[in-house]
Amino acid sequence: MDALKKPNGANSSPLTPIVFLERAATVYSDSTSIVYNHLTYTWADTYRRCLQLASSISRLDVGKGDVVSVLAPNIPATYELHFAVTMTGAIINTINTRLDARTISTILHHGESKLVFVDYQLVSLIKEAVSLLPDGLAHPTPILITDDGPPSLLDYRFLTYEAMVEAGDPGFNWVRPESDWDPLTLNYTSGTTSSPKGVVNSHRGTFIGATSSLLEWFISKQPVYLWTLPMFHANGWGYVWGMAAFGATNVCLRRFDASTIHAAIHNHHVTHMCGAPVVLNMLFTCEPLRHKVQIMTGGYDWRSNASCSGAATSRIARV
Repeated sequence: MDALKKPNGANSSPLTPIVFLERAATVYSDSTSIVYNHLTYTWADTYRRCLQLASSISRLDVGKGDVVSVLAPNIPATYELHFAVTMTGAIINTINTRLDARTISTILHHGESKLVFVDYQLVSLIKEAVSLLPDGLAHPTPILITDDGPPSLLDYRFLTYEAMVEAGDPGFNWVRPESDWDPLTLNYTSGTTSSPKGVVNSHRGTFIGATSSLLEWFISKQPVYLWTLPMFHANGWGYVWGMAAFGATNVCLRRFDASTIHAAIHNHHVTHMCGAPVVLNMLFTCEPLRHKVQIMTGGYDWRSNASCSGAATSRIARV
């Protein structure tokens, strides 16, 4: 009996949200995981792609404790990188795409980023940020996410995201944390005084935070989640991993306005979404929805908002 009191591989395993994807690939194998424009993946596809990408990342001498940065909007690559980077034992650092070059440079410097995945529309921004790094400091290796960009992007002297996915090993043995407390993410404050402040989240903290959010929201299996909350914002409040736990369909949007949100909700029968108060304000300009959508927000009281007329309030009630 004394042996049972000591943790071992048979009775104890470090908590990590990466297992949500591993499970989804089995339980929800053929179900849709990601929808983006005309692109659709299943959970089996997403797991395979993440393993392949993790394999390629590890070949770049990236591993346990290293930091990998991502500067990209809510596209499939950003979602996949949350799993692929951490599958190597590395720490993911998602950067606010609205920051200026100097602030991004500060984050790259302080976080000691080894790689930086950058969306094609943000190449000039990351180039300027890297140029501001102190002399003698090793620069992070840039990897270009071409996404739906023009073919001329291939002229850039960058490794490309899809090339790394294709070259990777789908049988990659992903690196499991040795402890619950191993670091998983590195996030930075933005819009505050002085330099950005870094916050490290562990595998355990992220696992518990993601599952707690799912329970608090009473989410049922296989919801359809619309990505109106930036994934760089506290890793999408943990729903990047949480949606994998419940086999959700992730509807990705590069950019959005009121009409885009409204169309996506109708076209994909969205059931859940998150967003800041400004996103809710966008919905006041839309026609009432045909079905109920659950919204998670923060710091917003629609009852005291001067813009909330009776008609607008009824629309929010329907949402």
